[in-house]
Amino acid sequence: MTADIRNIIETGRTAIGIELGSTRIKAVLTGPDHTALAVGSHDWENQFVDRVWTYSLEAVWEGLRACFAALADDVRRQHGAELRTTGALGVSAMMHGYLAFDADGELLTPFRTWRNTNTGDASEALSELFGYNIPHRWSIAHLYQAVLNGEEHLSRLAHLTTLAGYVHWKLTGRQVLGVGDASGVFPIDIATGGYDARRIEQFDELAAGRLPRKLAELLPAVLPAGEPAGTLTEEGARLLDPSGTLQPGAALCPPEGDAGTGMVATNSVARRTGNISAGTSIFAMIVLDGELSRVHPEVDLVTTPAGDLVAMVHCNNGASELNAWAGLFAEFTAALGVDVGSDKIFETLFRSALAGAPDGGGLLAFNNLSGEPITKLHEGRPLFLRVPGSSLSLATFMRTQIYAALATLRIGMDVLQKAENVQLDRMFAHGGLFKTPGVAQNLLAAAIDTPVSVGDLAAEGGAWGIAVLAGFLRDRAEGQTLDDFLNTVVFADARLETVSPDPADVEGFTAFMERYAAALPIQQAAVDHS
Repeated sequence: MTADIRNIIETGRTAIGIELGSTRIKAVLTGPDHTALAVGSHDWENQFVDRVWTYSLEAVWEGLRACFAALADDVRRQHGAELRTTGALGVSAMMHGYLAFDADGELLTPFRTWRNTNTGDASEALSELFGYNIPHRWSIAHLYQAVLNGEEHLSRLAHLTTLAGYVHWKLTGRQVLGVGDASGVFPIDIATGGYDARRIEQFDELAAGRLPRKLAELLPAVLPAGEPAGTLTEEGARLLDPSGTLQPGAALCPPEGDAGTGMVATNSVARRTGNISAGTSIFAMIVLDGELSRVHPEVDLVTTPAGDLVAMVHCNNGASELNAWAGLFAEFTAALGVDVGSDKIFETLFRSALAGAPDGGGLLAFNNLSGEPITKLHEGRPLFLRVPGSSLSLATFMRTQIYAALATLRIGMDVLQKAENVQLDRMFAHGGLFKTPGVAQNLLAAAIDTPVSVGDLAAEGGAWGIAVLAGFLRDRAEGQTLDDFLNTVVFADARLETVSPDPADVEGFTAFMERYAAALPIQQAAVDHS
């Protein structure tokens, strides 16, 4: 088998998926059957500079090189092969944000990530103008906020893109986006598969005289899944692999956002399916049968990588505060002289939550490290509080912290499930929050009162999802849809673990949410006074 795999790798019958997440850059090499043959990763962190969440472009390329080198090392270690070529390659990254360049390709202002919530005036004005929810983190909100602020860099603006679009451009020379990622830049016309032309005209009228070009000239081109999006150039190959081992020529699929790759990784691109991704942020993606009845500020309308309409509930804050508490417990065990790995600490803490009081037992937590638009919080202040007489047990404390990571998601899901009566046939979950089996999955099922499935193929997450999209570009039959490709080729033999909501946990989470909503003024006061 090792010799067969070595031959597959050496002859390029593989695909590589690379995803730049919020805390980790990950690469996956897949074979002809789309299973992972090797992985590589590199940890990184955003910086809060001048009150803006950002990553430097130097950190982007340092991280990508380190990630690719780790992938190549894994290929060498596992299969005794050199990673010289691949049949297809795809790049995905955290969605939205703002990367602005001049005509010479120079970055005009530091990368503004999805995590920033300083675009409130632009978001409100554009949402009213378009009759369409424009979240704080969308690229068009960042652009128009710069217009409102009269920022000097706009006079030299030649094009803007997302992080995935930027990396793809540097690897191929083409300024394009997959339709899923593009739907977080500007509203998509589902009928045409491109940017909404009427709303483009509205924006041009609104920004007349304040931008050097029409909006359509500033935005990347839009492509659906399965369309060729360029090839890896010699320069691009050297950006990934300065050693010179990786050769140019691989076909690239359209670059996508992490929301779209999460949908692919959980086989959730068909209508009435959905998935929830939980990492630094947490968001739900639900493929709709049709338009919603009205605009909801808690719900974004984006698309699948194939261009179908999706309701997205995006919460800026996910598992970061949980990670911080786990780090504190790790320090405590180290101070005791006990050598316990981080995986064991996480598993022990998470499993303890199952024995916690279903309603949180008088404990309450807010996990907001950054602003949270769903609760109209402009900056983050993590909080933990409890009422007198409550029991401060480890089990209930951990249950409360996991509940806090799911609370804003519940607010948005209530809009879809109750106000819009959106029906779901299945909901999948993936991301680091679900690494410990049967804990966050069970509590999520209670939070949204819906069965939740976790699949064995989603373990590598979005990096695997974009590798599958690269494989779709390489292997799709003529006229084959992405949904059909996933069901009949990629997930044909997939195993799923599904849990149904426990009625006691559903009742408990609902009681927790009542306290959570009532205590939101405390969270705002923490922002106002600290």
